[in-house]
Formats: sequence, structure tokens, C-alpha cells
Amino acid sequence: MDIATLIGLIAGVICLIISILLGGSLLAFFDIPSIFIVIGGGLCSVLISYRIKEVAALMKVAVKTFKNNSKPPFEIIQELVQLSTLARREGLLALESNLEKIEDDFLKNAIQLVIDGTEADIVRESLELELTNLQKRHTKGQGLFKTLAAMFPAWGMIGTLIGLINLLKALDDPTKIGPSMAVALITTFYGSLLANFICTPMAAKLATSSKEEVQLKTLTIEGILSIQAGENPKIMEHKLKTFLSPQDKMIYDEKYRSESKT
Repeated sequence: MDIATLIGLIAGVICLIISILLGGSLLAFFDIPSIFIVIGGGLCSVLISYRIKEVAALMKVAVKTFKNNSKPPFEIIQELVQLSTLARREGLLALESNLEKIEDDFLKNAIQLVIDGTEADIVRESLELELTNLQKRHTKGQGLFKTLAAMFPAWGMIGTLIGLINLLKALDDPTKIGPSMAVALITTFYGSLLANFICTPMAAKLATSSKEEVQLKTLTIEGILSIQAGENPKIMEHKLKTFLSPQDKMIYDEKYRSESKT
């Protein structure tokens, strides 16, 4: 689980509640007509913009913002180095015995291509095509939240106009002025809150996660091609470490140098 997403949501809700309670009541910010206008209208706009199956996947996409299941780059590099050492010592066919131990499907498929004797150019082309399609799927998921981030404030403004129209029509009846004014103001509040506190941050988190996953898979591609070419594991390790930041390189060296000594 990505603890930062959870902390951000909880802390944001707490800050919002405290701010409201310091100046009034929570009930003053709860209005059912405004909820229908903003959330209902925003979701209807998304239904118009996307297919049903894409909208149904929205919740799965949202869950991904709370997950962080990808392996650290340290572990991926070390796994590739171990596979390279095995291939250099016993040949590429020896990698087949390790397939069941590999959890990453992308790496497993890449190794299978190498074992099958696929040419290096075709291996790269196949893996990069898979990576391109992965990016497209990620972009579509981000697009759902970006669409919601644009639609919620728009429907908030529509709700404000509805509230103002009802307010003007009820000027001769003081009992209706309050509810109409509530709809006029709270819909804008709901729209802005959902867009800037939920949808835009989630789209940004998905974009960041996508970039990290693409970088890790690019690292994997380079490692697999090095294994297929029969490069020295140390040379391959040095090449793959270029994907790490200077600080991560220091951590990697300290961790695996100490492990090798033990």
C-alpha cells in the first residue's frame, strides 16, 4: 500500500473538518440536492465521454493509487544479475528452470522469448510494444480522473446557477431563500473539493506510478538483451545502475557489497 496516498486523504479530511467546525457546523455543508447535481452530473458526463467498461474500471484504477506492488529497482537489478550469471555459466536454456520462481510476468515473458531463441531485434520490438500498450492503458486511467476533475467544477457552476435561479424566483418567500442559497454555494464547494482534493491528485499519482513502472520495465528490457548477448554480469550490472539516482546507487552498493561479504 502507498501510505502517502492514505495519509494525504486522511490528513486532508481532518484539516477540512477542523476548518469547518472552527467556523460553524458540518451539517451546514451537507446538502443532498447539491450532491446529486455535482456527483451525479459529473459521473453522467464521464459516461458520455467513455464506454461503460472503461467507467466500470474506474474503481480499479482508483485502487491502484493506494497500492505500490512493484519491486524496488535494487531487487530487479540483482535478479537480472543472478540470471545473467546463471546464463553465462550454464547457457540460456538453464534460465528455464528459474521461470516458475519469477513473479513478474513481464520479466517471465521476456526470458521465455530469449529461451525460445528469438532474435534480439524481435525481443526488443515485442517488449517495447507491450510497454507502449501499457502506457496507453495507464493514460486512459489518468484521463478518467482528469475528465472528472474538469466536470465536477463545471457541474458545481451549473448547480450554482440553478440555486440562483431558484433564489430569484423565491424572493417573495423568505423560507425558500435559505435552501436556494445553499444549493447555489455548496455545489461550487463540492465541485472544487472533488476536483482538487480527489481527482487531480489521483491523476497525478497515477501518472507518477506509470512513469516509475515504465522505467523499471525499460530497465528489465536492457537487462534481458544483455543476458541474451552474453555480456559479463558485472558490465550489465554497471549499465543497469545508470537507471538509479546517485543516492540509490550508494544504497545498492552498500547493500549488495555487504551481502556478498556475508
